[in-house]
Amino acid sequence: MRIRHSTSASQEQVEMQVTPLIDVVFLLLIFFIMSFKIVVLEGDFDLRMPQASAAAAVPDTPLPPIKVRLLADDAGQLSAIMMGETRLPNFAALNQEVIALVGIDTGPGSLAELAEAEISGDANLKYHYVIDAISAVSGYVDPDTGKIIRLIERIRFPEPDEASAK
Repeated sequence: MRIRHSTSASQEQVEMQVTPLIDVVFLLLIFFIMSFKIVVLEGDFDLRMPQASAAAAVPDTPLPPIKVRLLADDAGQLSAIMMGETRLPNFAALNQEVIALVGIDTGPGSLAELAEAEISGDANLKYHYVIDAISAVSGYVDPDTGKIIRLIERIRFPEPDEASAK
């Protein structure tokens, strides 16, 4: 049996059109570039959560941490804010006490950069009170300029058994 090889001029080669493909790629690139929004990070805190192991943490600052204790009633509502042995009426007073301790100078090598806060709370305390305490310790918004003034960026939480023992 004989196989014929036809090499007639009627066969056309199929070429891929690259120009429309490049146009579509550039349109997609322009779309993604124009729709990209840069978002400032919110709530960027230097938090140190308790370790999974029971290893003792070695402090890396010469200052003792500012200890804030949040006490809760049976319903989980905030009943008291303790800073050391001092009872504070609200989070604004906590913020003022932190400002009095570390000052508002937040440059390199300042006391605010070296300071550390330790926030502990009762087990049944509602979470938003802990967030309010973090906000009060970490800084405030300057009413004149509207800028955020950072106070203490290093915040840690003690082991749960440490917090309940105090």
